[in-house]
Amino acid sequence: MKQLLLLSLIAALSAFGAAWDPREFGAKGDGQTLNTKAIQAAIDACAKAGGGTVNLTNGVFLSGTIRLRSNVTLCVATGTTLRGSADIKDYKSITPQINYLYRARFTKSLIYAEREKNIGLSGSGTIDGQGKLFPAKKGDDGGRPYLIRFSECRNVQVRSLTLLDSARWLSHYLACENVTIEGVTIRSRIRENRDGMDIDSCDGVRISNCDLYTGDDAIVLKSTTGHPCRHVAVTNCTLSSTASALKLGTESQGGFADVTFNNCVVYDTRDGVAIEEVDGGTCERISVSNITMRNVKVPIFVRLGNRANPLPGQPKPGMGRMRDITITDIQATEAGKYGCSVTGLPDHPVENVTLRNIRIQFAGGGTTDDAVRTVLEKETTYPNGEMFGILPAYGLYCRHVKGLRMHNLDLTTATKDARRAFIAEDVTNPK
Repeated sequence: MKQLLLLSLIAALSAFGAAWDPREFGAKGDGQTLNTKAIQAAIDACAKAGGGTVNLTNGVFLSGTIRLRSNVTLCVATGTTLRGSADIKDYKSITPQINYLYRARFTKSLIYAEREKNIGLSGSGTIDGQGKLFPAKKGDDGGRPYLIRFSECRNVQVRSLTLLDSARWLSHYLACENVTIEGVTIRSRIRENRDGMDIDSCDGVRISNCDLYTGDDAIVLKSTTGHPCRHVAVTNCTLSSTASALKLGTESQGGFADVTFNNCVVYDTRDGVAIEEVDGGTCERISVSNITMRNVKVPIFVRLGNRANPLPGQPKPGMGRMRDITITDIQATEAGKYGCSVTGLPDHPVENVTLRNIRIQFAGGGTTDDAVRTVLEKETTYPNGEMFGILPAYGLYCRHVKGLRMHNLDLTTATKDARRAFIAEDVTNPK
């Protein structure tokens, strides 16, 4: 009996390491044949055998929606492309089972997995969503597929791939646990609403050594399920975005906890680091360090607001909370003229903010009128670094902050500016 168990274990381990070729199921890498069924058959056979790797090699493989299964890694080899079909009919409508903010709106993906474990995407090849072929139309969210979407999956690895031109958010990790993303290159700046990585209500995420150039937020954490996005570490990445490079929010129903952004380069971007809590959750223990920026309009933006978007079927959330934010060792040149800001609301301050070793050169050019303008609260406004307009401080404007500590700030302008470098209103502990 023991010998039979041992033989079964050896067979299972052998199967887990097996490699599967979709060509054996009829796939053709000619860039014209639709290979959805063949690739899916290889994935399903691999999973049924106990797991392993499905290899795409030497060609361009056209496909519609494919679903990853537990214990399966899809490997796209060097010189090989997995290309999304240009026909929206080739993408299945799949609604994640979990209740989250956009559950009824976005249903199509090129690569999808739900409630699977030990899954992966790897290789040095390319996955191309052909997003230019799916124009954004108001009210037609279902007509623009994601490139990658994983919902409630455990033990996820995505490594070394080049990911191109999604029709909407490029990769969405929804309520996943233990996610590793390493060495990924993303090029998806074809239009707006093309986030690079959306880390949504996840627990345990490591992102490293990635290079993103995106038509919306580059790396953005969300919490659209009501559960916090937490235990997230982002390091050694190069980022450029038409919106925010490193961001928490805007969707923040579940809040954020225990997040680090470290050792990153940001260039040609609107907001460099954006920390936002506006939908009722708690944002706490956030650390940002060792970030260099060039040509970023607003290097630092921290906002506690009250937009209060509710989850489906639930009432509007109450006022959120933001506390224990540390931002250190930031260097930025060619910043815009808006200024940076840390703002809460009356009776709802941002709590315990530390700013240390920050050197930013702003554009300057602020007028005497800019210097005395009144900044509206804009409690329910969608947050971004330009939301208040030109601030009365060219460097840093802080309002409704309890426990602000500042050390070694060097704020300068490239041209003459009539505004002060720093303004604090309703702020305690300004050091």
